[in-house]
Amino acid sequence: MATPSNSDAVVVERPKTLLNLSFNQGGCRFTAATTDGFMVFNTDPFTQTIRRTFSSSNGSIGIAQSFADSNIYALVGGGPRANFPPNRVVIWDDQLRRCVYEFAYRSDVVSVRLRHDRIVVVLPQKIKVYDFSDLRMVHEMVTEHNPKGLCEISRTGPFVLLTLGLQKGHVTVHDYYRRRNKQFPAHDSDIACLSLLSDGKLFATASTKGTLIRVFDSTDGSLLQELRRGFERAEIYSLSFCPTAPRLAVSTDKGTIHVFNVNIVDSNLRINGWLNAELKELAPPPVSRFSFIKGYLPKYLSYEWSVAHFRVKEGVRHMVSFGKEKNTLDIIGIDGRLYRCKFDPEAGGEMTTLESHNFIQTELN
Repeated sequence: MATPSNSDAVVVERPKTLLNLSFNQGGCRFTAATTDGFMVFNTDPFTQTIRRTFSSSNGSIGIAQSFADSNIYALVGGGPRANFPPNRVVIWDDQLRRCVYEFAYRSDVVSVRLRHDRIVVVLPQKIKVYDFSDLRMVHEMVTEHNPKGLCEISRTGPFVLLTLGLQKGHVTVHDYYRRRNKQFPAHDSDIACLSLLSDGKLFATASTKGTLIRVFDSTDGSLLQELRRGFERAEIYSLSFCPTAPRLAVSTDKGTIHVFNVNIVDSNLRINGWLNAELKELAPPPVSRFSFIKGYLPKYLSYEWSVAHFRVKEGVRHMVSFGKEKNTLDIIGIDGRLYRCKFDPEAGGEMTTLESHNFIQTELN
């Protein structure tokens, strides 16, 4: 660990390019890392709440993550003129406008995850977990090579950490409350994307093929559901569980956004926030017209398909998170576009655009 170093923000007007986007723990708020600093936005109502611009000679931020709704951020340098070294995580106090602590490593940091009591730093083949109260490292683990920094944490309740395993296509669930770590097979090919339910009881995975999304029970690794995105290969950009209803959102490089129903009616799981009323309102998931003879046909003909969908620009990385309003989805793109969409959980089909913004050009409110 390195000692703190000061780096006061200086306002400099210059064009911004987005380097990284991330929703906060509860969704409805996101942080944008740019070539000259970072910005923070609320999605509903849409407002820019923070804009920090550093010096023009070394202002790039590659990763920016927020601690819930606090004034504390984790920053990692990146891009053409990195403000901080890419092998350090800087804890930034925005009220003081300066760095208050740093973590330094031998290799570059590929992602960071935060919650009210933990800081998780992801390196290419290692993950380190720190206690937020005293910044002491409490756990360290080795993973398969992880250049994308795949890792997810529970937002509420006991701390659960989902990471890549030690073998191709495997994941590991670290349950700190039960003090157990279990590795589970998820796919035959490499993992491309992960998501963990807010209370840590379910996780979802997609492989580099991008045709199927699988939903698992975190306690025993049992496969609960397989969701069909399509038949052609695609890169899955993000997966996001809804914290209040049994749904999963998916974004891809094909320019498609999907919302799936998550069917756990036959499971013994009790999910916090997923009420019986929500389960009853689910639209029947589209299935193949051949599903009545699925026992005699290839398995792919009976996979469940998305119940709602939306189109964005193809090849542009988008992140998804369910909105504050019921049956809404927030979509943010690395091209600087924000979409707030509404879907019908009973009828399904194409989502309706509630509003759209170019947030990279938005002025601070």
